[in-house]
Amino acid sequence: MPVTDRIADMLTRIRNASGAHHETVDIPASGLIKGVADVLLEEGYIKNVQVIEHDIQDIVRIELKYVNHKPAIAGIKRISKPGLRIYSSASDMPRVLDGLGIAIVSTSKGLMTDKACRENRIGGEVLAYVW
Repeated sequence: MPVTDRIADMLTRIRNASGAHHETVDIPASGLIKGVADVLLEEGYIKNVQVIEHDIQDIVRIELKYVNHKPAIAGIKRISKPGLRIYSSASDMPRVLDGLGIAIVSTSKGLMTDKACRENRIGGEVLAYVW
C-alpha cells in the first residue's frame, strides 16, 4: 500500500523502533528521508545512517542511539502535514523545549535545524520537532 506522507511514516518507524529498543530501523529511501536522517545524525540523535541499494527501491538504515539504556530521541512529532502546511519566518522560528530540542525545517537552502535557520535568517516549512 503506498504511503502518502513519507515523513510521518519515517517518524513513526523511528518512534516505534526506539520504544522497542531496536538497534536499527529500515525506511524506504527518498531524498527528503535521507536529508532528515542526516540532520538527526548531525544533531546526535542517532548513531549512523546508511543507504542500502535494492532492485526496486533503496532503503535508508538508521542505527538508533541509546544513552543509559534510554533512547536518545525522547519524542518526535510531525508538524507540517500534507493537509495543513506550517511555514515559519526566521524571526518566528519555533523553539522546541526552549532550545533543548530541535525543529527540522525545509528551506530553500536545504534541510536545517531551527537554530541554523535563525542564524542564516531563512524561513521555511517546519517538518518535525525532535527532543
